[in-house]
Amino acid sequence: MGAFRYPIVIHSPDDTRKHTVEVLADTRATYLEELGYQAGLCRKLRLANGRVIEREGAEVVVEIDGARLTTVVIFGNPDTEPLLGAVTLEQFSLVPDPVAWRLVPLEALLMWTNALGRR
Repeated sequence: MGAFRYPIVIHSPDDTRKHTVEVLADTRATYLEELGYQAGLCRKLRLANGRVIEREGAEVVVEIDGARLTTVVIFGNPDTEPLLGAVTLEQFSLVPDPVAWRLVPLEALLMWTNALGRR
């Protein structure tokens, strides 16, 4: 599976400005602050080497292929590669197609108890 870049649009909270970002599939705080976002949350994150770090983040309006939703964005260091993570992909019902280098819609699974014979 190869990695690829994909454009997403970050909208300012008042919807007067926007910034297109090519993501690798948390984004830096620099342009988010320019759009008017401020850190409003803090998350502990475990790195691949087992070390735990803390990073600030915010709820941000993101647009992917014309669909707009609010999602949590974790701010990285200035040299951090922008990355489109699993939570945002799931919120938009998208999955990466690494062969065609695009995001494709995914049918979400709805668990309906009557379908399982429960009432």
